[in-house]
Amino acid sequence: MAVDGTLYTYPENFRAFKVLVAAQYSGAKVTLDKNFVFGETNKTDNFLKKFPLGKVPAFETSDGRCIFESNAISWAVANEQLRGATPMDQAQVVSWMSFADNEILPASCTWVFPCMGIMQFNKGNTERAKEDVKKALSCLNTHLLTKTFLVGERISLADISVCCTLLHLYQYVLEPAFRKPYQNTNRWFATMINQPQVKAIIGDLKLCEKMAQFDPKKFAEVQGKIKQGGGDKQEKKAAKKEVPKKEQPAKKKEEPAPAAEAPPAPKPRDPLDALPAGNFVMDDFKRFYSNNDEEKSVPYFWEKFDPDHYSIWYCEYKYADELSKIFMTCNLISGMFQRVDKLRKNAFASMCVFGEDGNNCISGIWVWRGQELAFPLCEDWTIDYESYNWEKLDPSADSTKAMVDQYFKWVGKDKKGREFNQGKIFK
Repeated sequence: MAVDGTLYTYPENFRAFKVLVAAQYSGAKVTLDKNFVFGETNKTDNFLKKFPLGKVPAFETSDGRCIFESNAISWAVANEQLRGATPMDQAQVVSWMSFADNEILPASCTWVFPCMGIMQFNKGNTERAKEDVKKALSCLNTHLLTKTFLVGERISLADISVCCTLLHLYQYVLEPAFRKPYQNTNRWFATMINQPQVKAIIGDLKLCEKMAQFDPKKFAEVQGKIKQGGGDKQEKKAAKKEVPKKEQPAKKKEEPAPAAEAPPAPKPRDPLDALPAGNFVMDDFKRFYSNNDEEKSVPYFWEKFDPDHYSIWYCEYKYADELSKIFMTCNLISGMFQRVDKLRKNAFASMCVFGEDGNNCISGIWVWRGQELAFPLCEDWTIDYESYNWEKLDPSADSTKAMVDQYFKWVGKDKKGREFNQGKIFK
C-alpha cells in the first residue's frame, strides 16, 4: 500500500525525483512543501525535531510519521509492483537501488559537480570517476542485453532509482562518443525518460551533446556569490549543498588505508627540482621582496636573476569579456594560486587585475626555474593555465624590464588601457 504525505526538498533534486516518479506510478498523494527553503527551513528547531540530520529529501506521512533517506521514502510511496511482487524480486530491486548509490552516484558527483561549479576539480579523481562510470554502464549494458527492465517485465523502483541517479551524467558529460559503446543501457535510459510518469517529473531531458568541462571562472563565480551573499537563489542552493558522505568516492578494496604505524607516503616530486639550480636563489629574492620596497626589490631581482636557468613569462586571461565583478576576478587568481601551490618552491608571480566592474582582466608576470612552460610538467598544475595566453619574455629586452617593473610594483595600465586595480603575489 502506498503512503501519502509531504515531501521536503529543494527544486531539481534528483533524489526527490525518485520519490515523485514512484508516486506517479503508485498513485500516492505526495505534496511538495512550497514554503521549504534549503539552508533555512531544514535548520529550524521544528524541522530538526522531525529530521535530526537536517537532510533532504525528507518525508512526513499524512498521519505524522517521519521518513528520511530517498530510497526509504520512495519505497514507502511505492506499490507492490514497484517494490517487487516476490521476496526475490524485492531483493533484486534493493540490489539495483544500492548499485545506484554505491557504484554510480560517487563517480557521478566527482565528475559532474565540478562542471556545475559546486565542487573543486581534481584531475586524478575525475579520471578515476570516468573509469568507474564506464564500469557501471558496462554492467548495466550486459544485464540489459536480453531484458527490457532491470527486474521483471515491468518498471520497478530499480529502474526509477538507477535512472534518476544517471540523469546528471546523461545531461552533462555522457556525450555521444562516450556513451556509444553502451547501446543497451542507452536504449533502456531513453525508454525510461520517455515514460509519461517520468516526464511528468523531470520534463524533457536533453541528452549531452558535448562533454561539460570544469570552468575555473564559473567555479569562482559560484563560490564568490556564496561568500558575498548574492547571486541567484537557485544557484546558491545548489552550491551550498554538500555531497553527503555516502556520495564520496569509495576507496578501492585493493587500496586499504595504511596502518597507524606505517610511514607517511613520500611527497610528490616537484618536476622543476630535477632542473639545474643555477645561482638565482628564489627564497632569498622572495624574502627580500617581502621585506623591502619595490624600489629596492626590483633592482635586486635583476642583480640576482640567472637567465640561463630561469625564465620570465607574461600571461593574460583569454576570456576578459566574460569577467564581471572585480571580487570574482580576484577569486580566479586565488583559486589558481591554491591549485598550483606545490609550484611555489621554484616560482614567483605577480598577478594583477586591471579595470573595474564590468570591464576588467587579469595579466601577470611569472618567474620559474627552467626554460619551458612549467604547468604541463605536472598534472596537478594544469587546471587553470589553459585559460591564459602565455608569452616567454627576453630577459635582456628593455620591454621585459619595463613589464617586470610595472607588475612587481603594481602600477600603470594593461595593454587595453585599463588602470591597475588589485594584485596578488605568488611566493
